[in-house]
Amino acid sequence: MANLAFLGLGIMGYPMAQNLLRAGHSVALWSNTLDKAKKLASEEGNATVCATPKEAAAKADCLFLCVGDTAMSERVMLGENGVIEGIKAGAVVVDASTISPTASKAMGAKFAAKGAHFLDAPCTGSKPGAEKATLTFMVGGDKEVFEKTKPFLEAMGKQFYYCGAQGMGLHAKLSQNLVVGNIMQTLNESLVLAAKAGVDLELLVDILNNSVAKGMIPFKAPFVLRHDFSTNFSTRWMEKDLSLILESAGELAVPLPITSVTQQMFRATIAKGMGDDDMCGSIRVLEEMANVSVRKVDS
Repeated sequence: MANLAFLGLGIMGYPMAQNLLRAGHSVALWSNTLDKAKKLASEEGNATVCATPKEAAAKADCLFLCVGDTAMSERVMLGENGVIEGIKAGAVVVDASTISPTASKAMGAKFAAKGAHFLDAPCTGSKPGAEKATLTFMVGGDKEVFEKTKPFLEAMGKQFYYCGAQGMGLHAKLSQNLVVGNIMQTLNESLVLAAKAGVDLELLVDILNNSVAKGMIPFKAPFVLRHDFSTNFSTRWMEKDLSLILESAGELAVPLPITSVTQQMFRATIAKGMGDDDMCGSIRVLEEMANVSVRKVDS
């Protein structure tokens, strides 16, 4: 049993922390919404609710963080009563958030100055992967530190890719999400075009599933046809990732025209107040533009 901490108990973080507890570890919990930490502690043994990130850090030899964006990560890590104020020399900080690689490297340098280790370890698998402990982690940082931390990651995931120096895990994750975001927008366009033309939508999904287009379609298309936009991975966070992708592309002088359009469609969805719904709900913007509904009609 190890003394761990988990900060950030959102859609992904809550089941991730839960799986660490179920693996038998002692876990100090902190969430911006304190009731989430109290709820998880009441459900699982060996959990301690902490009032601040600093308090949680002081209890842990290895600390995990999973929050929404770069600003949140910086605030929890470096802000008043933040992790850096309580971290122990020799402890490991593992940030599973998807944030700016540049900002992550800057934070890592600050923790190194305190004698602590820092890994960027963004993950993929959405809510189902977090709940089933089948996440895929892409890790950047010292390889020996990664190997030391891997047994804890194995309580939350099934696939682990060591990507190189700090920041490289994030670069790999953003490159992956470039594909996911653009495929989602392409699927939206395909379904709206078919609906406008009068194609049977379930027939189209079957065609897509048996063509080279298959991939995320079997997962997302049924939700779209039901207009079930309950959140597995929100539009807001995918738009954030697409923005990070475009920022990184700007730094590297790489043109990404399709990704730019996709990011704007996701941003339009957020502007309409639908940012917290699943990213497949972004199809509603295109539906409105085309004046058509992509929805299965019950017979």
